[in-house]
Amino acid sequence: MERNKRPELDSQADRLTVLGRPAWVTVGVYAALVPAGAGVGRLVGLLADWLVTLPWAPLQGPARLLASVPGPWLPAVGSVVGLVVGFIAQHEELVIRLSDERVVLTRKGRDQGFPLDAIATVCRDGERLILLGHDGGELAREECDLNAGRLADAFTEHGYAWADADPHHDEFRRWVPGTPELPEAVNAFLNARQKTLEKKGPSDDDVRELREELARLGVVVRDEKRRQYWRTFRQPGPAVE
Repeated sequence: MERNKRPELDSQADRLTVLGRPAWVTVGVYAALVPAGAGVGRLVGLLADWLVTLPWAPLQGPARLLASVPGPWLPAVGSVVGLVVGFIAQHEELVIRLSDERVVLTRKGRDQGFPLDAIATVCRDGERLILLGHDGGELAREECDLNAGRLADAFTEHGYAWADADPHHDEFRRWVPGTPELPEAVNAFLNARQKTLEKKGPSDDDVRELREELARLGVVVRDEKRRQYWRTFRQPGPAVE
């Protein structure tokens, strides 16, 4: 159900709302991962010391190597690994910058910008945020674990139409190889994407790039448990700035 239509824009055209994980959550993640990494490093050292006392145990070579490392080093390495994992998690988070004129989505250092007049509706599909164009195509589909109410309030406050669910959800059909309703080129892209999806998951860059190629051919694809569902729309080509 559509929650709001675009209201009149006010004089504060340059106001900005930034949506992302709260800073205290990010700090908490690092505060948990760094000592956890140190603890794992310490346990690895203790396990290696124990394994070298058991001649029949496997992995004697790696165990002796780890046992020869000075005591403080393994916890220190574990802490660094925890820090790196935290950085990667933060780098992959979606950050949304909203103004009365445009939306900018940032993930993995990559910005996608969309002017307000290019966006017909914004909605959630499970844990994904969707920006729909006026032709029925998807301008963006991004994993997003932010509170749905918070998202709806922010987008509608800036003049974007918000829907509580994807209005095209019932149009999707499960893809099977060689689907006769689809052109050969589309089936080829979906086949290549399915293989990459099964190996690397929906966040992989190749999976995302193949989604964009399919959009240029007028096909929207949605993933569910590493299965692909598709629908067509009127005109190909999302307009990303």
